[in-house]
Amino acid sequence: MGDRHARSDSATTAVGESLRTHAMNALAQAIDSLGRRGARVHAGVHQARKALRHTRAVLALGASALGPDGMLIDRQLRRINRSLSSLRDAQALVETLDRLTKKHAATTGPLLGRARRAAMRRRSAQTRFALHDDAGFANRRAALAALAAELQALPWQDLREKDARRSLQRSESKARAAAKRARRSLHDDDWHRWRRRARRVLQQQRALVELSVVQKAGSDLDKALTTLLGEAQDYALLLDHCADGSPFAEPDRKALRALAKTGVRRARARIAQGRLE
Repeated sequence: MGDRHARSDSATTAVGESLRTHAMNALAQAIDSLGRRGARVHAGVHQARKALRHTRAVLALGASALGPDGMLIDRQLRRINRSLSSLRDAQALVETLDRLTKKHAATTGPLLGRARRAAMRRRSAQTRFALHDDAGFANRRAALAALAAELQALPWQDLREKDARRSLQRSESKARAAAKRARRSLHDDDWHRWRRRARRVLQQQRALVELSVVQKAGSDLDKALTTLLGEAQDYALLLDHCADGSPFAEPDRKALRALAKTGVRRARARIAQGRLE
């Protein structure tokens, strides 16, 4: 009887320890990505933000067991991630225009090419500004390294499989609520919230699949939905950048705005109608 209980305790403890490893690896990737130099700095910021989102998703799986210290670390990770938002937006616009060029090269290739060059100039200016204040992102990397030590010290051994399952269920519930709200709304923020929450669910499912806590990281339809939400977000992002403070030349804005509005409408219509393939 004692041996059986010992094996059970070891198995459940292993879930927390494995999730600790997931979170630590993701945070290490964020620190490493922010250390990139030259032309690789833009992709480095993008990868760092993805890694920080992944770290936070794993932290959220242990929310009940990791206590207020875990919540404090999560808030600090969110603050650092948000401090990179302007760079993220600049890089995201370039990547969005790359994807849209592949879709619309035959009809609007020259227009999107001019837009991409303008977006790259904006990205360079944003990067110079950010690195002037934090050369090589040294301050952010040091802050993340300190958080890594705190993350390591959290009581992951207290995190049980049932805690992780409950946390995943909460994330899934929030994603469903966000979906319901977005489907009723025409507001871009609601659709973006839905995308963020659907993405977190997939991140958490993937982490738990590797531990055999859940059997599958979402259905093919879940993944297709996340992809289509990302496509709708591409058009919404382009539309946002056609407003005041746009990097695009005034003569191009009207055409870009029309392209973006049509793309958003069609992508969201497909989502609403369940046409995800």
